[in-house]
Amino acid sequence: MPSLAQMTGSLHIHNFYIGKLKAKQEQIFESEPELAQLLDNVTAILCEHAASLAEDIADIEDDD
Repeated sequence: MPSLAQMTGSLHIHNFYIGKLKAKQEQIFESEPELAQLLDNVTAILCEHAASLAEDIADIEDDD
């Protein structure tokens, strides 16, 4: 199992790319709606994984 520091780092990376994807989606929404939808789908998957990571981190912190 990864360490708390690794999990926290991974969560920060997820959140960074979620922000990047959302910003790009807003930029291309009018000109490329299909690509914007694809980016939205990828963002949703990353958000789910980030939420799971956040729960795991909270569980580990509660155990300490």
